[in-house]
Amino acid sequence: METSGNTTPHVQVTFVTKQARYSVPDSPFSVPTTVTTKDLSGLINKLLLHDDGSNVDFDFLIDGEFLRVSLGEYLEQKEISNTESVVCIEYVERQPAPEPDRSLLHDDWVSCVQSAANHILSGCYDNTVRLWKKDGTPLMAIPGHTDPVKCVCWIMQGEEPISTFASGSHDQTLLIWQWHREKNEVDCMHMCRGHAGSVDCVAADPTKTRICTGSWDKMLKIWSANISLEEEFAEPENQSLKRKRTEGAKVHTRVPLLTLSGHSEGISSVCWLEVNQVCTASWDHTIRMWDIEKASQKSSLQGSKVFLDLAYSDLSRTLVTASADRHVRLYDPRVTDGALVQSSFTSHNGWVSSVAWSSTNQHLFLSGSYDKVMKLWDTRSPKAPLYNLTGHDDKILAVDWSIPELLISAAADNHIKIFQYHDTQAPTDV
Repeated sequence: METSGNTTPHVQVTFVTKQARYSVPDSPFSVPTTVTTKDLSGLINKLLLHDDGSNVDFDFLIDGEFLRVSLGEYLEQKEISNTESVVCIEYVERQPAPEPDRSLLHDDWVSCVQSAANHILSGCYDNTVRLWKKDGTPLMAIPGHTDPVKCVCWIMQGEEPISTFASGSHDQTLLIWQWHREKNEVDCMHMCRGHAGSVDCVAADPTKTRICTGSWDKMLKIWSANISLEEEFAEPENQSLKRKRTEGAKVHTRVPLLTLSGHSEGISSVCWLEVNQVCTASWDHTIRMWDIEKASQKSSLQGSKVFLDLAYSDLSRTLVTASADRHVRLYDPRVTDGALVQSSFTSHNGWVSSVAWSSTNQHLFLSGSYDKVMKLWDTRSPKAPLYNLTGHDDKILAVDWSIPELLISAAADNHIKIFQYHDTQAPTDV
């Protein structure tokens, strides 16, 4: 251990970064143990010698965890000696604060939201599904359900002139819609019947050919997402369906391809891990993995409280869960032994109702809570969120991060709040 004068201990450190434009020499530096991230950021900026005199805010990681106290406090907490080895510190450009952008007003509670490409889909307790441009321009309110809409998902949304999406409701049905974007016209193509309770969650599979739904009736059901009537086999009168459709007859009824049981309480969230693997979260305190090809349960994770939501990252291959005990937890579904919970994120003061991963950064996710706050988290900083995003006057019911630059929350104050965001780390982390 080196000292400066007779007082502050020093420690040897080296700096590394994956962001090549900010690289500095890898030789050891002697820094006082009292340094904070602000001090370290100043040191890196001095070493960079910016031509324009500008400074960059940096964050610092040791062993994959963000430094949130002084270096000396961190070493003491981790029982790391500052005399035996050189401490390697990774630095990354600090994530900027999201900027409040716009608010989309509904007529009742906004229970669900999902964005894709240039549009936003929302479900409301006034029984309607709503379509918006991502700039907030309202396109239409779509009637069809007879009770509050509890979940929505895009099935196909891209450059093609026709998009498809699905909506589930307290009325026990799932509706599959076709949207002609140029005409801004929507047709309900199928009514999926089979649940005996509220359809609370829905997700489209990676191939966009199947949908899974979870319900208050405790059942997981798989449905065809194909909008072609010719492929329907559920009812005998298929020969006349196409003609009836063009004549404006009532919507064709679709039945599930598969029903899976095992939960002892309502299913609150569903997501696809792979083409034939679905994950569910439930009010029965469990998360379950299902093999769709074998029509069986693969495994389950036991929690201590109600699970209200879960989200899967294709980038990190991990799950985050929202719970009634106010915690967010990170799970690796590939782990078969050892600690099931990889990390816990504790900051909310109410039930955590919804979680959503960044689609471009494996470390970042959102959480929304009954405490009216949406939080932006980095998995490398489990003790504190990066930012608290406020503005709602009532409990948050859903969050979404499907469009990389838009952080979206929906709440019981009848509003969707949108924050603009620029991720400084995504290009190098993905």
